[in-house]
Amino acid sequence: MKGDAGGWDAWIGRSDEAVDRASLALVRGMLATLDRDPDGAVDGDPLPPLFHWMYCREVAPGSRLDSDGHQKRGDFLPALPFSRRMWAGGRLAFDGSLRIGERVRRRSTIRSITPKTGRSGPLVLVTVQHRVSGAVGEIVEDQDLVFLERPTEPLKLPAVPGPEDEMAWSEPVTPDIAMLFRFSALTFNAHRIHYDRSYARDVEMYPDLVVHGPLTALLLADLATRRSGRALRTLAFRARRPMFVDRRITVQGRRVENQVDLRALDDTGAVAMSADATLA
Repeated sequence: MKGDAGGWDAWIGRSDEAVDRASLALVRGMLATLDRDPDGAVDGDPLPPLFHWMYCREVAPGSRLDSDGHQKRGDFLPALPFSRRMWAGGRLAFDGSLRIGERVRRRSTIRSITPKTGRSGPLVLVTVQHRVSGAVGEIVEDQDLVFLERPTEPLKLPAVPGPEDEMAWSEPVTPDIAMLFRFSALTFNAHRIHYDRSYARDVEMYPDLVVHGPLTALLLADLATRRSGRALRTLAFRARRPMFVDRRITVQGRRVENQVDLRALDDTGAVAMSADATLA
């Protein structure tokens, strides 16, 4: 892949912009998806953490979608040789607050494109930075996207021991197909692994529909803000293993002064996502 990497360097620094309005209707829809009171928000309230993922989305016409449901590579992202896409993690900094109902602007820039070799073979790691700004607040987010070769045999997750330490906060969540569908619709995410069971099983070789990594991150951010009663200043999360529809997730956290440790356990008790946050 070294020869390809030289060509990809030309894409580093490429930018894309979009403008949107942080609509109250979508906020209420997301609150309902999380089983929160949809009437608990009004125009002018601070936008809950990570709800900005509903706005300034890529809105590619259907003819520009690839077989997996994502926008075809070669528009904003380069035409990488691997077709399996995963959101591996991210780092966010919150400066002030975006407000429900206000006009928001996103500027996205490709920061790096790095070929690597992982446990399952060659891959490409792409880091994209998003700056989402409103009248007085801004979110700076670095997203790590991983592109892999499509698998040829069913996924086998190794059994790993669960963590031995205890967290002060612990809540169960069981994402069902309605929750996954709503989250996909609210974030305009057409990736078929989240709603097309035959595609998820037969093409990408997962045992069932996959819970969105961003949905898990949002559940962790929601836990941190509800339990601490404070807004977030930073959040960093890393996906460690996939989780699947109709299987219980346990979101956990603990606060030490202004620091919060967070994690999501899958139905076997293994850590599927780890995160840390600082409170404003």
